[in-house]
Amino acid sequence: MRVRHITFTNLCNFRDVGGYFTKDGRVVRWRRLYRADSLGWLAGDDLTTFRDLGVRSVIDLRHAFEVEKNGRVPETDGLLYQNLPIEGRRWNTATTYHEEIGIERYLADRYLEVTDDGVANLRIALETIARADNAPVVIHCAAGKDRTGVLAALVLSLAGVSEDDIVADYALTGLATDRFRADRSRRNPGDSTWPGFGMAPAEAMRLFLTDLTHRHGSVEAYTGQVLGIAQDTVDELRDHFLTEAP
Repeated sequence: MRVRHITFTNLCNFRDVGGYFTKDGRVVRWRRLYRADSLGWLAGDDLTTFRDLGVRSVIDLRHAFEVEKNGRVPETDGLLYQNLPIEGRRWNTATTYHEEIGIERYLADRYLEVTDDGVANLRIALETIARADNAPVVIHCAAGKDRTGVLAALVLSLAGVSEDDIVADYALTGLATDRFRADRSRRNPGDSTWPGFGMAPAEAMRLFLTDLTHRHGSVEAYTGQVLGIAQDTVDELRDHFLTEAP
């Protein structure tokens, strides 16, 4: 039996993105791509669990200052580590979020900013994931929700996964929301957060995908025309990422 959510003591949101069916009847292979919150918390038994997965590549989407403050995945022989920040405009929810905007719309707009600002590093990330000899790959940011959610959505779209399943995969982060909030309170006592902290409402991803398609014609058009992802790269990703449905 395949397990999507992998349990760690210090990580809240580590999961396998395998098992989703594609529009042509194939299925995403398990143990090809994982998504996660900050791997800087890996230590002890958690590190053993992580290394047992045989991960070959880690794509860290956080800013350099976040890596310096909270650490990176511990070095392992043969592990490819790339720090590829994709967020150009840092969030300032204290001044930019207002209740009338709504959490879903606010998040979707931030994700669209990532597709504008993170072009160079999104391209590198997708090209890394597309190469079979880099798998298994872990993509992560701080919570494994927003920046990771954008990249995961692009990968699954290129693989041919339906929008409904992409949205559902994103929304699974909501299972970790309570723990995110508890951990933040423990690590930063007295700090206040915005109402959407740790939340992953399905409608946010739905709005993002709808708006990205409206802007560019399709997600695939965005990755090809804006990111410069070649069809050969897409084919390579599909070749190793997908298998025939059982």
